[in-house]
Amino acid sequence: MILHYAGILVIGIIVGFLGGLFGKGGSAIATPMLSLYGIPGFVAVVAPLPATVPGTFIASLAYWKSNLIDWQVVKWSIAIGIPATIVGSYLTKYTGATPLLILTGLMVLIFGLDFLFLPKENKSKTAASEETKVIRPLYWRISLISIAIFVGLISGLLANAGGFLLAPSYARILRMPIKKAFACSLSVSIFLALPGTAVHAYLGHIDWIITSVLALGSVPSSYIGAKLAIKTKASYLERWYGLVLTALGAFFLFKL
Repeated sequence: MILHYAGILVIGIIVGFLGGLFGKGGSAIATPMLSLYGIPGFVAVVAPLPATVPGTFIASLAYWKSNLIDWQVVKWSIAIGIPATIVGSYLTKYTGATPLLILTGLMVLIFGLDFLFLPKENKSKTAASEETKVIRPLYWRISLISIAIFVGLISGLLANAGGFLLAPSYARILRMPIKKAFACSLSVSIFLALPGTAVHAYLGHIDWIITSVLALGSVPSSYIGAKLAIKTKASYLERWYGLVLTALGAFFLFKL
């Protein structure tokens, strides 16, 4: 039994590090790892949701201390994303999610290939230097609202915080610098994870022992991952991120 939980602790460490490094809560990575480790399917889906919240918060602090969080993006994403998450959770009872899941897998795969082969470090630097001088146009706000709605719905359907879509959407659709995209994704993911956590906790779906062990491993490694991301050259970070997204998107579509 001790060795069993030791394995879950290691998964938590890996998930936390990757989450902090790439600006995502980690549920999308934790669920398949737990499933492969032998954790029952529903527990593997639900347990990472609350487990990644404390690690995500700690990683967000590292980005915040480096002044990388765009609060306008975070506030709008939370305000629109939380209701969308609740709607997504509700719709799982009545709608087939397969077409939306296929679209999600394709988006993650395309984002991954784009980051892997077409890193945009120079454009990111320009955007970062001009961000405080430019008044964001209406189409930018519409894009942000659309991202928040779509990712919120996906979060509700898949019982995760949506970070695997938030960060690449911020970086490519809103043209944010990659590190700012990671910072905002983490900050928003904390709040998008809360509605699902509350619902599943109320319904008794969460195995709190597995959740606690995962959280124990993810908290310190999330901070380490975030600090590494902050210090890493943006072009390298984009290619690493692209590799992870490409693998995640391919796995996502294969499992469907």
